Amino acid sequence: MRDSARVILFAAVLGIICAAMLVGATLFTAPYRTANEKAEEVRNFLSALDVPVDPSADAKTLLEVFNRDVTVRELGGLTFYEYRPKPSGGASAGSPIAIAVPLTGMGLWGPINGVLSMEPDITTIRGIRFYQQEETPGLGGEIGADWFQKQFKGKRIVSNSGEAGFRILKPGGDADANSVDGISGATMTSVRVETMLSELAKRIQKVRREYVQ
Repeated sequence: MRDSARVILFAAVLGIICAAMLVGATLFTAPYRTANEKAEEVRNFLSALDVPVDPSADAKTLLEVFNRDVTVRELGGLTFYEYRPKPSGGASAGSPIAIAVPLTGMGLWGPINGVLSMEPDITTIRGIRFYQQEETPGLGGEIGADWFQKQFKGKRIVSNSGEAGFRILKPGGDADANSVDGISGATMTSVRVETMLSELAKRIQKVRREYVQ
């Protein structure tokens, strides 16, 4: 009986020690994890904006480039990230070369976070990146693949008739100015991404006249 009690006591103490160590490790690594997540987000913003950055650049370098060349502007409940490369000699930056807006929404299995970058007209797409998603690997997860994202370059967030919105078509569809091919076997993810883009396009359209000078 005493042996059983000792075993139970030992197991309980061991469990408490392991739990304490796990909590301690989590707390210790939290700042590093947060910094890495921020660096990955910044890397995708810079990539979508076509900011020249060494692919091997560390987190510190990425943040330095971002803080130096990207200006944040709030308008109509949206956050615009303007790429304004600063000339040498400390001169003031000119007009933005590209503008990015965060892209967020719910995917099939979890949240999707990305960034949409546009030309200064905030209508023509310059690039798109989906840097956080939990979609099915090989299916919906392909929204993070280069082949899918490259389709968006040069497209517009308005139709030929001027209506704000974007469409994700069935693979092999007749893509036009504001649509791209979707992913085979990932209809629901395609629908979710289309909804995210269309809603963002409509919000941008509302502030476009005020934004574009």
